[in-house]
Amino acid sequence: MNAATALLLVLACPLAWATPPASELPDAAIVRQVLTQQPGVRAAEYRQTVAQAERARLQAGAHEWTLRLAGQQRRTQPTNGLNERFNEWNTAIERPFRLPGKAAIDRALGETAEQLAETAHGDALHEASRALLQDWFNWLRENAREQQWTAQVALLDQQHQALARRQQLGDAAAIDRIQAAAALGQARAELAQVRGQRIAAGEILQQRYPGLPLDPPPLSTPQAPDGDLGQWISAIRQHSHELGLARQLAQRARLNAGRQQQDRLPDPTIGLQYAHERAGEEQVIGAYLSFPLPGTGRRAIASGAVAEAAAASQDEAAVQQKISSEAATLYRHATAAVDAWQAAKTAAEQMQQAAAMSARAWQLGEGSLSESLLARRLAHDAQLAALNRQLDALALQHRLRLDAHQLWPLDPHQPADQPGTAE
Repeated sequence: MNAATALLLVLACPLAWATPPASELPDAAIVRQVLTQQPGVRAAEYRQTVAQAERARLQAGAHEWTLRLAGQQRRTQPTNGLNERFNEWNTAIERPFRLPGKAAIDRALGETAEQLAETAHGDALHEASRALLQDWFNWLRENAREQQWTAQVALLDQQHQALARRQQLGDAAAIDRIQAAAALGQARAELAQVRGQRIAAGEILQQRYPGLPLDPPPLSTPQAPDGDLGQWISAIRQHSHELGLARQLAQRARLNAGRQQQDRLPDPTIGLQYAHERAGEEQVIGAYLSFPLPGTGRRAIASGAVAEAAAASQDEAAVQQKISSEAATLYRHATAAVDAWQAAKTAAEQMQQAAAMSARAWQLGEGSLSESLLARRLAHDAQLAALNRQLDALALQHRLRLDAHQLWPLDPHQPADQPGTAE
């Protein structure tokens, strides 16, 4: 078998599409371990501690005991020729008390603060997962492109060597060898650039996600999303941390509005006092109760809190619309991406057949090498396009599952081997 025949057989081989059962994603347990070490996720964990302290503060209340101490000197008008002076002092201890109903709202506000911090922690995990998925597929894309260009360089190098031998035997023109060498040089240049991009994408993964293994996995076959649009929108809304935060912020605003309404009636202060007068001749023990007089400021604060609660409810509605719209768009794109990949796959297979036929024609002397090289380059470009479409479809497929909590464990207390499921 001569080199030209070997080249023809290589070109005639149908394009192989990877459909192994193995996933192209890293192990979920490793992903969970990597994500929990992200600075944004760690910061959200610390803010949970802050929220716990805030809950304790609200439960205890802002009022504290106050100790008052005072000293004075009493001087009397002389009646018997003597000026009388007495050192006197008094002390008091007092404390404001929350009126009934206020403490219950404060406890509810503290619980809401903790729930907000927990949801924010889940949101930080979700955002970190989105970033990891995007960076991972960027690296997969560059890795796939490098493999494709490596195969192209090997094929063109084989062609160039075959032409060199044919030229030595006087069976090929010098211009054919020059054209083959030029095509090989261009492919090597493209390979060098793609390899650099793959290394850079790998560096990003290693720097942002230490401990994440970079083992190139096989690509699976993209699948259209199961279920209809309404089911996916419902699942994504159900698990949306952003929507959860908006709901909890609206709930907190409503609680705060109720608290400010109650605070229009100020808390009273009760106190006990003791007075030591006339150098101890008189000792006074008493109790007192004081009431601040409410004014316009308290009414304004309460009115503002009610308006803020209404605004928060509208913010919640806006976030719900946004999440539903984004979920619908993502579902449509994920569905369309599968069709686009299948069309690109068919086109690549047809271009591969055309390249094989062009190589056959050149071998039989019915076509030129330039035509064969052009067909080969078009087939290669079609393969790259199909790979990109495949990766696009897989990325959208996994992003859809990620937002519905069906991909990786995104809840803080969820085991790494039990991804969430949509109901």
